[in-house]
Amino acid sequence: MAYDKNNVFAKILRGEIPCKKVYEDEHALAFHDINPQAPVHVLVIPKGEYVSMMDFTAHAPAELVVGFLRAVGTVARQLELEKTGYRVLANAGANAHQEVPHLHIHIFGGRPLGPMLVRQH
Repeated sequence: MAYDKNNVFAKILRGEIPCKKVYEDEHALAFHDINPQAPVHVLVIPKGEYVSMMDFTAHAPAELVVGFLRAVGTVARQLELEKTGYRVLANAGANAHQEVPHLHIHIFGGRPLGPMLVRQH
């Protein structure tokens, strides 16, 4: 899948669309999801044109990969989710229901989240 420079997260990174920012550094931007699925639902996106985790880990410079992952941990700590627990999720592709073609990590918390997947029989 090719990167779409007009996707909503690219527009947020360029400042064309506002967001409710939680954290920002040279590697990542974190902001509240506009359609939260838990009391805490924050998205963390890398600063760069990466469609998925596979694209990111194959093409991003090592310093960006490390900086991005550290940003995810920093955001979870800032949101004080360590004590009660939280979930980190990245969807990739159609079967995973990736809606925006820009790598993004969801951080969910603030309540018991239940099982990840429903078992198929």
